[in-house]
Parts: sequence; C-alpha cells; structure tokens
Amino acid sequence: MFTGLLHLHNLLRYAIVILLVIALIKSFAGWFGKKEYTAADNKISLFLLISAHLQLLIGLGLYFISPVVKEAMTDMGAAMKDAVLRFWATEHLSAMILGIILITLGRIMGKKGKNDTAKFRRQAIYFLLATVLIFSAIPWPWAEMGIARPWF
Repeated sequence: MFTGLLHLHNLLRYAIVILLVIALIKSFAGWFGKKEYTAADNKISLFLLISAHLQLLIGLGLYFISPVVKEAMTDMGAAMKDAVLRFWATEHLSAMILGIILITLGRIMGKKGKNDTAKFRRQAIYFLLATVLIFSAIPWPWAEMGIARPWF
C-alpha cells in the first residue's frame, strides 16, 4: 500500500506543477495584459485547488505510514540533526501545507476581486508564493541522497 500511494503521490506532483505553472502564467498575463477573467481561468484555478488538496490527502496518508517518519518520531531531537529525517518529518510537510494554503487563498481571494485585474493580481501573488514554497520542498531527482525521488 505504501509503495502504491508513493507512486501516486509522485505522479500527481506533475499535474500540480503543470497546473500551477499554467495558472501562474495566465494570472500574470491577465494582470499585466488587462485581460478579462474568463470561465477557463476559473477552471484552471479550480483544477489546481482540487489536485493540490487530493495530493495533500495522499501525502498525509503517506506521512502517517512512512517508515522514515516513524523513525524520525522515535527521537525528534536526533531527527532534527539529520537532514534527511528532518526533511521528511517536518520540512516537506510544512512547506507543502503552506503551499496548498496559499493556493487555496489565491483561489478564494481571486474570486473576490472587484475587477478582472484585481482577480488576476491576487491569484498571481498567491500562486507565485505557493510555487516558490512547493518547488523548494519537492524531492527532485537531483536532491540529496535519501531525499531524492525518481522522475516516475
């Protein structure tokens, strides 16, 4: 079960990265291009929100059954001194939850904008912050041994 969830979690990250980049580009283009906020713009942010929350649920499931996290929880003091255990026990989880909160706020605040420019501006700012957080905490294949995850 752990391996299957891990593969699903790994695969879903690409959907989120792609949707986040598209939403970010469209938000900045709409903001600076003074474009109309369309139903397509709304759907992209909705699909991003749904994907991010689904990823969060899968990730929380993995967190509570992960052997690495279980090892870290046995001695958190020692785990905080070990970069790999610290990453999996606290850093990845914290950054991703904050990133998903920012995606959620971007969607909510974007919908509440008084005009199209305000909607795009709010989404662009929140999605940019989410992108920085999420990209910094993804276990990319080139990351340190023990943190790195394969492309697929």
